[in-house]
Amino acid sequence: MDLIESLQWRYATKKMTGEKVPQDKIDYILEAIRLSPSSSGLQPYEILVITNEELKEKIKPIAYGQGQITDASHILVFAAWDKYTVERINTSFARSNAERGLPDSATDAYRTRLIGLMTNQTPEQNFAHTAKQSAIALGIAMVAAADQQVDATPMEGFDALALDELLGLASKGLKSTAILTLGYRDEANDWLAKLKKVRTPKELLYTHFN
Repeated sequence: MDLIESLQWRYATKKMTGEKVPQDKIDYILEAIRLSPSSSGLQPYEILVITNEELKEKIKPIAYGQGQITDASHILVFAAWDKYTVERINTSFARSNAERGLPDSATDAYRTRLIGLMTNQTPEQNFAHTAKQSAIALGIAMVAAADQQVDATPMEGFDALALDELLGLASKGLKSTAILTLGYRDEANDWLAKLKKVRTPKELLYTHFN
């Protein structure tokens, strides 16, 4: 299928079969996430890939009992940086410069301005920004999953503080922003599977300035 057909096919799957997604498809989705755009190329987040069944069972009540947590093949937890730091920004630019064969000083002016901007904000302002970057990656992940005919359910309905504690995210300077379950739809038992996809009409969604 082409991209538009794949997006027509996908929906937020409510019931999954438990069938395992082949590793090559998971790798494809993860690589799409890795290639996602982000502000200044910092990618200020990490992705936790969970297949452990015991851990899924512990996450399920944190996600208010949503069945996809335990029925999914894989769970991706998107966790954004809790704040920007000089070390985090410097490390990101140093890695980028090294891979491009540039001296570390090549980006000094931009990096210095960015550090000044981000470190003068509150941690709450920082996290609002990093969370938005993780949302871009989440969107890319859903498109990649649809491209591979893998069902995906994005979730913001969970107790973030409890999930952070369970996964030890605070020690890594991270906060959870979203969960994405990956698997295959159980059409016979999913009330949403046969319903028409409904989206905002084009004439209401778009305003053109020609």
